Amino acid sequence: GTRRSGLVASSGAMRLRYYGIEVAADFRKAIDYSKWFTGVRGDIHSSFAHEIAATEFECQGLELDRVGVCWCWDMLATAGGVTPRTLKGMKWQAAKPGRPQDFIINKYRVLLTRAREGMVIWVPQGSDKDGSRPALEVDRIAAYLKACGVRTIS
Repeated sequence: GTRRSGLVASSGAMRLRYYGIEVAADFRKAIDYSKWFTGVRGDIHSSFAHEIAATEFECQGLELDRVGVCWCWDMLATAGGVTPRTLKGMKWQAAKPGRPQDFIINKYRVLLTRAREGMVIWVPQGSDKDGSRPALEVDRIAAYLKACGVRTIS
């Protein structure tokens, strides 16, 4: 009854909009994240509603008991590990080496360390009809996470 849960997503997760998860800066500016973190169960503005995802900016340094991490195509699994990417127009591109790559990797480090007790990582189902949401790429992300020891749930 007292455990707090909520969704988190990368600020670069622009294609999660298709699934109803908005991370655009203008949208996030309209959210009172202090209420998101402290609102009571039943309050549609609180993290309990699971309607609004906090990004690395809103949740850095803060934790929830249970977190739903919404993965996106901005962190791709590859043979060598992971490849941070950015969405340019309709296509994902590898992030520039150095700080741009480090920044995206750090986003996921922040997101994956927000849970005190438990975490679910949601990897969306892609679409072969939408080049910005390739199914094969999210299948690789899911396989990579499984290889890292993440268990699947149905």
